[in-house]
Amino acid sequence: MDSRPSRRRRALAVPLGLVLTASLGLAGAAAANAQTTERAAAAAPKAKSGEKLSYIVNTETEGGTVERVKNEIREADGKVVATYRKIGVIVAHSSNPEFGKTLRAVDGVDSAGATRTAPLKAATTTEVGKPHFVKEPKAKSTLAKAKAKEQEPLESLQWDKRAIKADKAAKVDEGSRKVTVGVIDTGVDDTHPDLKPNFSATQSANCVGGKADTTPGAWRPYNPDGDYHGTHVAGIIAAPRNGVGIAGTAPGVKIASLKVSEPETALFYSEAVVCAMVYAADHGIKVTNNSYYVDPWLYNCDDQADQKAIAESVQRAIRYAQGKGVTTVSSAGNSSHDLAASEIMDDTSPDDSTPVKRTIDPATCPDVPTMLNGATSVSSTGPENLKSYYSNYGRDQIDVTAPGGDRSFQTPEEPAKDGGVLSTMPNGEYAYLQGTSMAGPQVAGVAALLKSKHPKSSPQEISWLLKAQAQTLPCPEKYDPGNRGTYAAKCTGVKGNNSFYGHGLVDALAAVTK
Repeated sequence: MDSRPSRRRRALAVPLGLVLTASLGLAGAAAANAQTTERAAAAAPKAKSGEKLSYIVNTETEGGTVERVKNEIREADGKVVATYRKIGVIVAHSSNPEFGKTLRAVDGVDSAGATRTAPLKAATTTEVGKPHFVKEPKAKSTLAKAKAKEQEPLESLQWDKRAIKADKAAKVDEGSRKVTVGVIDTGVDDTHPDLKPNFSATQSANCVGGKADTTPGAWRPYNPDGDYHGTHVAGIIAAPRNGVGIAGTAPGVKIASLKVSEPETALFYSEAVVCAMVYAADHGIKVTNNSYYVDPWLYNCDDQADQKAIAESVQRAIRYAQGKGVTTVSSAGNSSHDLAASEIMDDTSPDDSTPVKRTIDPATCPDVPTMLNGATSVSSTGPENLKSYYSNYGRDQIDVTAPGGDRSFQTPEEPAKDGGVLSTMPNGEYAYLQGTSMAGPQVAGVAALLKSKHPKSSPQEISWLLKAQAQTLPCPEKYDPGNRGTYAAKCTGVKGNNSFYGHGLVDALAAVTK
């Protein structure tokens, strides 16, 4: 079992091991987050005097205003860390407990607030237990059989790729090297033999803290044993067909790492996410995968100053990236929540200090980034093409669905033997994980195939094609995995657009043939 403390990653699943030919290694169980109760307590705890926090200040984009606001930041005992003038976002640090309130009163400031409720800490690493993995098969007979079928050595275990017809798509078009997918995540181990051929170092950076660091290797995980999430996501998207390990959804495109997770807690704060989205837009990345929610609030309410500033800054970054031709793909979350409900109970936020109980209205408290305008939101299915028990859903909140796995209630067809999604891990390893984190990159890969075939298409057009080409999945008559009511949910909507699957299961073959 992974001993790393829970990071509440929206789509982060616990490693489940790797199948070696006919044997199966299990290394843990996925955790689906649960949320609950009381809106009145939503205000973030105030920083104590002397505690340094990070802040987002959203301003008008006019140059004179930005410079004037930066001066006001200094006057309020703040330090400017990074300025994204094109979108009017400034990242600042301050130990002044009245900093946010002071900046919100400045002319030209649209919103300002703390991005966290705990003080900034020095970067450190944490010792963790290593998951149990089984290596890639070395037996000549096994490799020969895979080669005869024009498969990668572990491809027979990838039920997820067959579900979206990625195996058939690869025989037509593997995607263009001119298309790069940015993995906004915990970092990517680009030394992995199944990632190295498609990795783009020149488009990678470490954005932790809100300012891009392009030092060689800065984009790699801080702690490979624990921060494996981004490496797993990268393989799902674009592991090449090179006779090693697995195959990605778009094995011919490139991948870049945009690291945004804090070194000790692995939390994803808005200043890092804004940095990554803007960096991707300015460095020719065509698709970004976002398998996370922005910490520390699971939902960011517009009547709470700090939360409003967080959501606004990320929305500005998505809008900017969209204008530069970037398609934003986001995982919908693992809480089994109906994102279209009139209210949702949340007792997990803020996750970097002491959570408070609140009831939120998702119409005014979006899950960031998946519920923001311009993000393609992805729910998860299991091996039987049913909604994964943990996956969030919601009428008009889900755009498309993709395989993220369901090891508890769905079983894959032979020769696959595990209901999780198999992909790359740091240090040359492979493992199964499950979560909407694994569904999002399937869609990012199909989006990359579409961008390869239609290089002049805008992000809006790519999103439309994803939905138009999706394989329709109707609502099940009844949905109650385990028949205990724990994960019971009602699917609503019309044929071709429902609350569980949006417009349907993405189709890689259609992306390269239509």
